[in-house]
Amino acid sequence: MLKCVIVFVFVTGISAQFKCPQRTGFFPDPEECDLYYLCSQGEYEEKLCPDGLVFDDKDPNHERCDIPANVDCGDRTVLQEPKPSKGCPRANGYYRHPDANACDKFYNCVDGEPNELACPPGLIYDDIDSTCAWPSDSKRKDCFKSKKDSLDDGFQCPDGDTEGPNGSKLPHPTFAHPDDCQKFYICRNAVMPQKGSCSAGKVYNEETFTCDDPANVPGCEDYYEKKKKN
Repeated sequence: MLKCVIVFVFVTGISAQFKCPQRTGFFPDPEECDLYYLCSQGEYEEKLCPDGLVFDDKDPNHERCDIPANVDCGDRTVLQEPKPSKGCPRANGYYRHPDANACDKFYNCVDGEPNELACPPGLIYDDIDSTCAWPSDSKRKDCFKSKKDSLDDGFQCPDGDTEGPNGSKLPHPTFAHPDDCQKFYICRNAVMPQKGSCSAGKVYNEETFTCDDPANVPGCEDYYEKKKKN
């Protein structure tokens, strides 16, 4: 009787397996920026950031995925396949508005859902740093160049009417300064930009379009205390 011998051949993958640098902690993949590993007692578990976010490897004791602008991936240049949707090149993160002329708007994508946001008046969205910036400071050079009057810091009066607290059109609307609670901007006849400043002890309230007590303006409560320390 002829006997058949069946031989099973197991082929080991040629790619090297991940080795935990320490017995416990979270560690980056050497090539893929959104791939990382949870090491426990020397054994590892592969983990992947949500699409659009990358692994922040600054502290092995903390598991953190963040937007690429906040993480230095170095040589970890590989990313997972994107999961795009309308308005979102990837499922999560901040992205420029599809309208090339809407430089002051951008999308915040969360799980593939785009949420349109606007920069403070005079600023444009810089998609390299994922933040709003003055046009003169922005790394974004492809933005629509407006011929409107602008101040030395880049502020321009926004297009369209501005409604006051009672819903009426403001002939000379004012706007908050993005970095200084005491300062604001005035748009004479809604088109001519000028700088303004509240008197000492007051801050600008963008809800009432007036100078107000710091306690009435969220985020500016400690403005003068911090100013004294600086």
